[in-house]
Amino acid sequence: MTATDGLPLNLVHPRREQPPTRGPVVLVHGAGVRGNVFRAPVRRTLVDVLLDAGHDVWLANWRASIDLPATDWTLDQAAVHDHPALVKAVLERTGRDSCQAVVHCQGSTSFMMSAAAGLLPEVETVVANAVALHPIVPRWSRFKISRLAPLVARVFDGIDPRWGDDAPGPFEAALVGVVKAFHHECNNAVCRMVSFTYGTGFPALWRHENLNTGTHAWVRTEFGRVPMTFFAQMARCVAAGRLVSVDGFAELPAVFGVEPPTTSAKFVFLRGERNQCFLPESMRRTYSYFQEHQPGRHRQYSFRDYGHLDVFMGRRSATDIFPIIARELESA
Repeated sequence: MTATDGLPLNLVHPRREQPPTRGPVVLVHGAGVRGNVFRAPVRRTLVDVLLDAGHDVWLANWRASIDLPATDWTLDQAAVHDHPALVKAVLERTGRDSCQAVVHCQGSTSFMMSAAAGLLPEVETVVANAVALHPIVPRWSRFKISRLAPLVARVFDGIDPRWGDDAPGPFEAALVGVVKAFHHECNNAVCRMVSFTYGTGFPALWRHENLNTGTHAWVRTEFGRVPMTFFAQMARCVAAGRLVSVDGFAELPAVFGVEPPTTSAKFVFLRGERNQCFLPESMRRTYSYFQEHQPGRHRQYSFRDYGHLDVFMGRRSATDIFPIIARELESA
């Protein structure tokens, strides 16, 4: 399948022998990963929990996926061209007229842009993790994205955490060397590059104690290139304290989180209190925005011992978090 601007997209449809008894749920990954990020090598994944509950699960690979040809994307492009096309395709293939979604990180920001602009009227419930309309980051991350990223963009058109294991050239190897000089938190060079790329901390996207050994090794294969076009847009969003459009699409407002949202969907906001990629305040602000305009409709949940992505791939996520997600989807 393709986005409305012609770029390739794809859907992965995990199934059980028995047909689903509930409607479709679309799982949307973040930047520089793929739909497989929801299927970490843990005892029970979110996919397992939803399938066991009878949901029809679809993993949506949008233009930021490492399973698709690399492109210099923006959140605007995903909001206008990808998410509406993916939702439409799921509904056509299932014969349903509505669906639900679980969205993470930049899959969340771009999906929220699309939903808030009224481009996803078929989506009834959105469970969003880590960040939505208000990207708030640690001080060091603000410095990196505003000062260091423009310098990096003079040399590279993107950053790939896999360089930690296999740098393709001398400039990439030099960057990896700098990262290794400051990041000593583990022996996984890709894990250390992920922390440099995405946030503040040692590590930045998860707490090591939340990952089993297999998952920590598995991340070597699950991260790839992220274009500098994304970092340039996110720098503007961080400076504004809310998502801003950069491509001038008529379908999107210039600034998000100001005017009332154009959606009737129910939103459920998840935040790890130890998140060093996007601070917990990010989700508190978006929840407050929706509560102001649609009081009593939405929900928020806080997880004290979790960070950013370990919400979905932590060794205890199936006990601590997935039942909450399943309950919110089933109560819609």
